Amino acid sequence: MENATTVVDNPYGLQALWAQGDFVARGTLIILVLMSLFSWYIILLKVWDQRKLKASAKLAEQKFWTANSIKDAIDRLPKGDTFRAIAEDGVRASSHHEGRLTDRIDFHEWVTMSLQRSADSVNSNLQTGLSFLATVGSTAPFVGLFGTVWGIYHALVAIGVSGQASIDKVAGPVGEALIMTAIGLAVAVPAVMGYNWLINRNKGIQESLSHFIADLHAFLVGGARVANPAAAPAPAVKK
Repeated sequence: MENATTVVDNPYGLQALWAQGDFVARGTLIILVLMSLFSWYIILLKVWDQRKLKASAKLAEQKFWTANSIKDAIDRLPKGDTFRAIAEDGVRASSHHEGRLTDRIDFHEWVTMSLQRSADSVNSNLQTGLSFLATVGSTAPFVGLFGTVWGIYHALVAIGVSGQASIDKVAGPVGEALIMTAIGLAVAVPAVMGYNWLINRNKGIQESLSHFIADLHAFLVGGARVANPAAAPAPAVKK
């Protein structure tokens, strides 16, 4: 009598987890997948935004302060540029310090308030989405753990009902349930690393933004840019 060779598919894994899981297990898996997709989307989007701002800061340093006038300096920066928008806000504020309301506000304070609003807007955009990464990094392992606990509970119930408590009957369903914890960690680790990495990159951008605003404020109020000892003196920009 010939022995028939039977090919048995792996009964444990993601496919089995999805096929055998109930709506809670499937819902947990879907939530983890969505958390991962949104995390990577935010990371890639913020990296793109940061690259644009770094390029804008470099362009402003090269072209803005070498112009002959503030109008020419603004025109040297492309339309839609963040640093151009800040400069336009500052010039607009310095040109409209008049009227009953603004007469009661010192010119220095008026320009400072305008530039600070512009800086706050840019910083707010830089921080957008980072709280989601922090939330994913702190909650994804627990979401995965919930899926594991739920899966182990149902596996043990099924084993108890069948009355088969051998190691092969226990190890498979329990190991399958542990996949949820592994997925939760796989979602959380990139989110945490991406969050910390983006925060450090934001610090450099905010420093460049702060220096530009300080120089612009000094020029609009005092008529000269703050001297930078690390760089060669730039030509004076005329109003």
